[in-house]
This record gives sequence, structure tokens and C-alpha cells, in this order.
Amino acid sequence: KDPIVSLGLLLDANQIPIGMKLFPGNESEKPILRDVIQGLKKKNQIAGKTIHVADKGLNCTQNIAFSKENGDGYLFSKSVKTLPEKEKKWVLLDNEDWKEIKNDEGALLYKYKSCIDKFPYRIEIDGKKKTIYFTEKRVVTYNPKLASKKKYEINRQVEKAKKLCYSQAKRSEYGDLGKYVNFTDENGEKAKATINEDIIKKELELAGYNLLITSETDMKSIDIYNTYHNLWRIEESFRIMKSDLDARPVFLQKENSIKGHFLICYLTVLLERIFQFKVLDNKYSTQEII
Repeated sequence: KDPIVSLGLLLDANQIPIGMKLFPGNESEKPILRDVIQGLKKKNQIAGKTIHVADKGLNCTQNIAFSKENGDGYLFSKSVKTLPEKEKKWVLLDNEDWKEIKNDEGALLYKYKSCIDKFPYRIEIDGKKKTIYFTEKRVVTYNPKLASKKKYEINRQVEKAKKLCYSQAKRSEYGDLGKYVNFTDENGEKAKATINEDIIKKELELAGYNLLITSETDMKSIDIYNTYHNLWRIEESFRIMKSDLDARPVFLQKENSIKGHFLICYLTVLLERIFQFKVLDNKYSTQEII
């Protein structure tokens, strides 16, 4: 079942929690980013510019426009698969712009390249959809280890889709695997299923590539990469809540009791992070501390 409550967590540049917000589990999380930041700034009388860093789940035109309107900045990831063909060609272009990061043995860890340009966004203004342009720096990265993992997952899904095709499964049985299949109706009879080789080829081509977009055009590409990848601290914070603090499941019904439960979990993570960074100077992992 879907969770009846979701938790939005806000961290500062040192990955220390500075805000949280509970919201119904059946609501979109995208507006929550705006609510949490607005509330935090107002409550703590924060002036000046802040940079909103989030994954593609919170990347939407409204959040980008919100950042710009409030004099703030943003750094989001963006799905490479949803890019226009022109931008996909740039992502896949093997030219001298790529900068490689290797380990001590000389093996490629990842490579990246960047560009600065104006990019179109569709937004509703006065009830009408309009196209506006934001100047952004975009950093595309390629990780060979991630590419191998993604290709393995794609090929495994394709094999499942093929088995369904061979067994003449119903269209409803394919689920998410349907994206790898063409369904053709024959004179109103049962749809014929065939593997969509074009889709598979495109997904395999893009395996291992990630795209970061930011308003901070003066920021170094490597700093953009490192800043974004600090988001793993948020994921770690949620893992701490779930596994070590038993944040879920919540055996409570009253709203105030549920809020109190999550507040205790939040404060525990906050104290652990302060101890980790301010006292131990980040020399020990969370698991070692706990």
C-alpha cells in the first residue's frame, strides 16, 4: 500500500538537517520543495541566495521558476532519455570536450563535459502556456560501471519481454515491460506483440549517462558534480530513520502523534550529524558511530 504520510528532508551544504515537512503520501512531492524552503527562510529570517539541490524527482519547471523568482539558484539532475534529439546528440558526441577522472591504476572512473546555453521551458503565465528561456550550465557525465549495470538491467528486462511475446501473453501482463514491445492490431483481432529494437538500442546507447543542470554558470563542472553527489547523505539519513530508528512503519493514528514520532527521528539524525561533522570532523561513518 502507498504510505499515508511522506517526509521531506532539507540538508545544508554540510549535509546537516535544517528542515523537515510531513505531507500526505498520495500527494506530489514537487511542491514540497518550495514549501519547505519558503517556510525555512521565513522562520529563520534567511536573506541572500540559496542553491536548491535535488534529484530529477523534484526537477520541474515550477521549481526552477520558483528559484529564479526568489533570487536563488538550482542544481538538479535531468533524465537524458527525455531530452530533445539535438541535445541527445550532444550527450553522445565523442569529442575532445570530455574530461576523464581515473583511479590510481589508470582505470576510468567517470568522464564529464559541459556547456552553457539558453534552454526553453514551458510555463503557465496568466492562464496561458508560454515558452521562456533560462541560461543554464549543463554537465553530462558518463560512468562505465553504471553503464554496465544499466545495460544488464535493460537486457534482463528485454529477455522477460521476449518470453511474454513467445508465450502470447495478454497486453495487460506486460506492465512496465511494454515499453520494449510493439503491439499491432490485426483486423481488430488480438494484438500481435513484437520486440521494439529501436527503443532497446536507444536505451543501451544512453546507459551510464547522467545530466546535471544548474543556474550557476560560473561554478566549476567538477564542483557541480561533487555538490550533486552529496545527495547520498539524504538517502543515508532516510536509511538511518528506517533501519536504526524504526521510523516506519508508524503504529500511530493521531496526526500530532505521527508528527511527534517523526520529529524525534529527525532530531536524532540531526544530533548524529552534528556529532559526526562538528565533533568527529567526519572521520567516522554513520554506521561506525551508531
